[in-house]
Amino acid sequence: MRSFIRRRDAAQRSQAIVEFAIIAPVLLLLLFGIVDFGRVIYYYVTLNQAVNEGARTAIRSSALLPTNADVETAVRQHAVDMVLANPCPNGPITATTPPSNTGWIYITEPNPPSTVEVLSPTLENAPGGQMWGNATGSCSATNPARNHAPLQVTIRYNFVPFTPLIRQLTANNIIITAAATYAVEY
Repeated sequence: MRSFIRRRDAAQRSQAIVEFAIIAPVLLLLLFGIVDFGRVIYYYVTLNQAVNEGARTAIRSSALLPTNADVETAVRQHAVDMVLANPCPNGPITATTPPSNTGWIYITEPNPPSTVEVLSPTLENAPGGQMWGNATGSCSATNPARNHAPLQVTIRYNFVPFTPLIRQLTANNIIITAAATYAVEY
């Protein structure tokens, strides 16, 4: 009788181990998926706050009008744990994917074209302190913003989840875009 009870207890323990081995990967995937989802929400909220602060910096009127560098600094101060670069600060905003876990900052007119713009007197897509620029072939030319023109600060961020299955399902990236548009005060 005792040996029968021992065998039954051992069989139940073995069954529990097998059940756990079947369920554990699903539970771990669910747990890490929730963590990755939380990270996406955190990055989205942080990027929205950063573009709002960058746009506020870009539109302010003062003795020294803001430059692209001032706007980039304000954005980076509010996106502390994110890598943000600036290949072409005044556009064009391309569909090219930024490097992994990196964002690109753009300071442009609202709804800028996706192609390089040449210098024109009506183009108002740079902060007030920015000098007149020339199109370099890959970046747009810029005029200083003026006459209460709308100015947009945009960040395109390439978020890469750390959960391998989710990374494969999202083709190794999730593009998070945040933008804020304000009229300049000068």
